[in-house]
Amino acid sequence: MLYDPEANILSWEIAKGKIDHANEVGNFIVHVSKAGKPILIEMLDASKFMGQYDKLKTVKELRQALPAA
Repeated sequence: MLYDPEANILSWEIAKGKIDHANEVGNFIVHVSKAGKPILIEMLDASKFMGQYDKLKTVKELRQALPAA
């Protein structure tokens, strides 16, 4: 997971593969393969989230905090 403070974007690679296109869902951009498999997720305006990130204790809590794409 990487945070770019200049662009205010949090991104994380969730699978290996070649990105074919991207879908924007709210403040998220989901980059997917030709088969529709999510490869990379970017969160726009991430500073709003980063302040809350340290409060999440597990990956399960992180998944519950993010809207389903």
